[in-house]
Formats: sequence, structure tokens, C-alpha cells
Amino acid sequence: MASTAKASALNRPVRWLPAALKAGALLSGALCLLPMVAVALAALLGGTDTLSHLIETVLGRYAMATGALVILVSAGTVLIGTGAAWLVTMTRFPGVRLFEIGLALPLAFPAYVLAYAYTDLLDHPGIVQTTFRDLTGWGPRDYWFPEVRSLPGAAAMLTLVLYPYVYLLARAAFLQQSATAYLAARALGRSAWGAFFRVSLPMARPAIAGGALLAVMETIADFGTVAYFGVQTFATGIYTSWFSLADRSGAAQLALALLAFALLLAMLERISRGAARHHGAGARFERLAPAHLTGTRAAGAIVLCALPVLFGFILPVVVLAEMAIGSGQDLLSPRYLGFIRNSVTLAGAAALLTVLAAILIGFNQRLTPGPVSNGAAHIARIGYAVPGGVIAVGLLVPFAAFDNALDAFMQGTFGVKTGLLITGSIWLLVIAYMVRFMAAALNAYDGGQASIHTNMDAVARTLGSSPGAMLRRVHLPILRPSVLTAALIVFVDVMKELPATLIMRPFNFDTLAVQAYRLASDERLAGAAVPSLVIAAVGLLPVILVCRGLGHRPNAAETGMAPELS
Repeated sequence: MASTAKASALNRPVRWLPAALKAGALLSGALCLLPMVAVALAALLGGTDTLSHLIETVLGRYAMATGALVILVSAGTVLIGTGAAWLVTMTRFPGVRLFEIGLALPLAFPAYVLAYAYTDLLDHPGIVQTTFRDLTGWGPRDYWFPEVRSLPGAAAMLTLVLYPYVYLLARAAFLQQSATAYLAARALGRSAWGAFFRVSLPMARPAIAGGALLAVMETIADFGTVAYFGVQTFATGIYTSWFSLADRSGAAQLALALLAFALLLAMLERISRGAARHHGAGARFERLAPAHLTGTRAAGAIVLCALPVLFGFILPVVVLAEMAIGSGQDLLSPRYLGFIRNSVTLAGAAALLTVLAAILIGFNQRLTPGPVSNGAAHIARIGYAVPGGVIAVGLLVPFAAFDNALDAFMQGTFGVKTGLLITGSIWLLVIAYMVRFMAAALNAYDGGQASIHTNMDAVARTLGSSPGAMLRRVHLPILRPSVLTAALIVFVDVMKELPATLIMRPFNFDTLAVQAYRLASDERLAGAAVPSLVIAAVGLLPVILVCRGLGHRPNAAETGMAPELS
């Protein structure tokens, strides 16, 4: 009897829980919206003098450099990612299984780490130019060599680490295509390449566009690469205005311009995903078996797939390892252990807070669907399209004002100085990470939640389970892999994040990313290799996780049909 009463008490509906879930979801969405509102208000209240000065001096240069980077990176990622995805999906050649995973590995590197490696390799004192001078006997002024520290160099670094976005999405789209449309085009007289360009490529276009837009959003958010290469973009302009010039209004107005562009890209990405979701050509009536390549075609496919892996992963690892061995940096020294501890502390706290907020938003949207819950989820996802520098400015402006007002009130009323309680704290930085990477956590959580049929919720509620009990006993056990995946993705993203960390970190609180940037800025590239390798090693975890989730290749035994490539 007592056990029955206890079970009844456990399953009794908790009337305040739906309201608490809604409040938590709305608070999380409000925190994600706060930086954008604060940036807009600070920019609009900053006056026209600052804006006029920016237009006359740097705005055009920032816009041209950012636009050129976007064009170069989007073109490079689409060409490399789409071509590699088609080859490993629709053809068979020696080593294709290794390339399926290897082509995604460059995603583990932040672009600024590649910049450090290639600067050491290709700069004037680097091994490439030194060997060239030794072989030819020429002096430094006797030949021309491409300058790695340039806008094209920055575009190359970003392309090498961001093409996996296009590759992964395009590969998934090619795997989901039916052979019917392709074979119909071949039967109507189209060549293999003609069928690819007229049938397969248009069907995969939404996925390719989505991957390209993700790469572009990462490009406009990048700070470490462009700052190290001396390329003046909106990201570097925000940092310079905030710190070097102490121009808060100018930083806010630059951030607003970048925010508008980022939100436009987010809207385009959402439209692209919507087109992919409603595209009817992906239904699997018949799987298209991969074609077997031999001879020169197989050799060409190997070369085309090996080059991105070589330049995007293998060569940087070799260069960084060689630099690290002779750097004299001790990864086990108390100083480096402090960097690791700070990085892990920030990444762990951000992963925990972001996943908890994602659960609140996602479960509230499922429990009480409607405009409010859906709006909170949409707002929370916007942060991924907002660069870290914009989020940093958007959080520092209101919280600095709050700290100053509180300090003035406490000093005038009680004679007590409170100082900066929130601004410059670890927790404000963690909130910035939550805003920046909430979309990644929400996408992972929603992907798992979609596999739980609504009938399971109905059964749990029929048996008397409260919303909290349903979340604890039904959803979370099923969603454990999705929740862990979300936490891991956020953890690694925070380990790599640089602009928000540089702007918002507490005094004398440095991370591995900050240490790598600082050493590289002082031209101590060998020293920068040590924290860079640690960051890349941690970044391999989600890449391997994503590769494990890639679809299985169709084989010829399933259909008995293979496309001709002649």
C-alpha cells in the first residue's frame, strides 16, 4: 500500500513544471537574442559622426575584403566538396574507403592553426623557399613567390578546413538519390557527365548550398586567420575598434553591419534546408551502384581525393609536429597545464549550460507547441550565424552598463564599491559560448527527439507520468547518445573559439587558443604549434563521430546496375 502511494506521488502531475519549462526556454531564447538587440541599440545610439567616419575610412575596405573572402571560400568549398563527394559516393577505386573518412578530417583544424603551419612552411625563411634558393642559387630578390600572408592565402586556409561542410552534406544527398532519374537521363541519350550535371547535381543543390552557406558563415566569423595574415575584415575591425581605438560605438556599428549580413545568410540557409526537405527527387526507388574505375581514371580519382586530405590534414600535422618538437614548449609544465585547465573549464561549463538550455527549449517546444515555443527555438538557432566578436560586443555593452549603474548606486547609497561583477567574468564568457553554439546543440537534440514517436508521450501521460517524469524516464534514456553528441560538439567548438574569448576573457585567464594566437602574433610559430596540436587533437573527436554517422555506401549487389563514366 505504501509503495503504491509512493508511486502515485512520483507520477502525480507537477503543475508548475510546464510553466517552469516555458520560463526556462524563454529565458534561454532571450539570452540568445540579447546580443543582437544590444548591438543594434548601441549602433543606433552611437551617433552619425562615428558612422560617417567609418564610411569615409574603413567600411569600404572591410566590406570588399569580407566579400572577396566569401566569394573565394564559397567557390573553393563547393568545387572541392562536391567533387570529392561525387567521387567517393558514385565510384569505386583503390583507397576509397579511407578517403570517405579522410576527406572530413580537415574539419578538426581551426583555420588559424593551418595559417600558422603554412606560414612556417611557405614564408621566406621556411623550408620551401630556403630549399628553392639552395637549389637555384638565387637570392631573395631574384624570384617571385606567392605571399601566403594575403587575402588569397587566408581564403586558401579557410577553404581547406571548411570544404568538409559541403562534402558531408553533398555526400549524404548523393547517397539518398534514386537511380531512376539518372538512368532515365542515360536512356534518353545523355552522357555520364551530362546526366550528372543535368540530374544528379540539381537534385543535390539544396544540400550543397546549405554546406556552402555554413562555410561562408564560418568565414565571416573568422578572426584568427585574417588577423594573423593582416587582412582587414569586419571581424578584425570590430576587435581593433573595441581595444586599440577604444571606440565602442564604432565597434557596435561594425558589428551591426556584420550581423545583418550573417542574418541574411542564416535566412538563405533556412530557405535552402526548406527546399531540400520538400524536394521530391530524393526518394529511393532504386539505388545507384558505384562505378568501378581502373587505370588512369582510378589514378585521377586518387589524386583528386588525396590533395585536399594532404594539404588540409596530413601536411599541417607533420609541419606542426616538427615545429613543436623543436619549440622548447613543455605541455606538462604548470603554465600549460593552466591553459589546458582553463580551456577545459570553459568548454565543460559551456557544454553543460548549452545542452541544458537546448533540452529546455526542445522539450518545451514538443510539450507545448505554438508560436511562443517555436519562436524561442528559432531565435536560439540564430546565434550560430552571428560571429563571436558580434556576440562579445552585444553582451559587454548591456552588462557593462548594468555593472556601472550598480556600482554607482551601491557607492552612492552604502559607500560600497562593487566594481565589475558580471563584465569580465567567466560566466559571461560561458553565456557568449551558449549563444554562439546553441544551434549545434539544438540540432543534435532535435535529431534524436524526432525518433521518439508522439505515441510514447501519450502512453506515458496516460499512465500518469508528469512532464518531468516523462523527460527523465522516457526521453533522456533514449536521447542519451544525442545529448552526449551535442555536449561533445559544443565542447570542441569552445576549445577552438577565438574572437569572443580574446574580447571577453577575464584578466590573466588564457586558453590554448589564446596562447596559440599570442605566440603566433609574436612570430613564435614553433611555440604556437604546441597548443595548436592539442586543439586539433580535441577537434578530431566530433569529426570521427560525424564520420561514423555517414550513410553506408550502396553496393552493386543491391541493384546489379552501375553507371558508366565514359
